[in-house]
Amino acid sequence: MTKKITDTAATIQEMATKIRSGDRRALARAITLAESIREDHQKDAQKLLGELLPDTGKSIRIGISGTPGVGKSTFIEVFGRFLTALDKKVAVLTIDPSSKRTGGFILGDKTRMEELSRDPNAFIRPSPSGGSLGGVARRTREVMLLCEAAGYDAILIETVGVGQSETTVSEMVDVFMLLLAPAGGDELQGIKRGVMELADIVVINKADGDLMPVARRAAAEYRGAVSLMRPKSKHWVPKVMMASALNKVGISELWDAIGDYREARSQDDELEMQRKDQSSAWMWSELGESLMNQLKFNERVSAKLPELEADVKAGKVSPTAAARELLGIFLEK
Repeated sequence: MTKKITDTAATIQEMATKIRSGDRRALARAITLAESIREDHQKDAQKLLGELLPDTGKSIRIGISGTPGVGKSTFIEVFGRFLTALDKKVAVLTIDPSSKRTGGFILGDKTRMEELSRDPNAFIRPSPSGGSLGGVARRTREVMLLCEAAGYDAILIETVGVGQSETTVSEMVDVFMLLLAPAGGDELQGIKRGVMELADIVVINKADGDLMPVARRAAAEYRGAVSLMRPKSKHWVPKVMMASALNKVGISELWDAIGDYREARSQDDELEMQRKDQSSAWMWSELGESLMNQLKFNERVSAKLPELEADVKAGKVSPTAAARELLGIFLEK
């Protein structure tokens, strides 16, 4: 018999109390609850989040993205260790590509961040992306709030970085950091303009040894590219910086830049307004997901769907007409 993750309202209250006190086991259990697809678990997770919501919002939320091979995991480990040395509590939410066969992890982030995973002031939680757009697990937002309630000062969210739109992660963090390899020219052309426009801080990683001259040229080229883009904020122009996670160089300067960013975006309450807009977007996203799930599992819709989909593929019915017909079936009483 499968043991329930939660049983009663008293259990939720107890879990909330433990999370507020920084109990890592209670936090891990709560995250498992939030990530569950079972309806009863989701109801309990929302009750728990409701209890903890007043304890959230005090962390700095940092999204970290970059092309595969740029050294995200090494960078995050070094950056995380730097923050814990400053007596900061750091939560790292790493989004792994999901196996299409099992839905589970392909990579193992704790094995890629051995030192940080042993740090008592760090909490690492890998989650399968589940094929979610943007390389972010659907429940990453809830996990982020749970970590904030547990007292973590910085939440680092690492995206898959395999080509999906990174808009999703930028819509849940305060600062979006893009890691790039020390190369320019053709490589610059290969970076999607949309991703560059999302970045608040661009970091040329692996800027060390023989690659230093290349890194300097790349930084100059990226600064030129950034200067041509319309900034998201009237108080902040995206910075292009160099760092070497291997040699632990540029990490302190990066943290200072994040501090400058928060201070600049605090003018006119920009950062606060950004979080409010993100919460609103989150609500609409959840509404869309919930309605789509109800639509897919509606018996009348399911019965008609194969026929309409075949007609669309055959060119007999337009996609818009088919969608409207399915929606009409769904809304029938």
